[in-house]
Amino acid sequence: MTIEQQIITIGICVLGTMLTRFLPFLVFSSKKPTPEYVRYLGRALPAAIFGMLVVYCLRNMEVFSGNHGLPELIAICLVAALHLWKRQMLLSIAGGTICYMFLVQTIF
Repeated sequence: MTIEQQIITIGICVLGTMLTRFLPFLVFSSKKPTPEYVRYLGRALPAAIFGMLVVYCLRNMEVFSGNHGLPELIAICLVAALHLWKRQMLLSIAGGTICYMFLVQTIF
């Protein structure tokens, strides 16, 4: 990739990122109430996305062979416990990831 292509690629990425950050503020004025369907999506999508992430993370788990999914189960329990305890999404995700990687690399 030439330097010009790299500059153009970075510029397009910056433009796309800034557009997605500023577009909601331009489309939805603070003077008018937010449409009901947007508020519904704000309530429904986080749970749906987390559900998809759980399915994605567990898609290749072998329950009937090897370690029987024990590292995954331990990490999921830790994520749930951390989230119920601190209510911090990043702490829950990081804690579960670190726990899973530790279990897979050292114990299982």
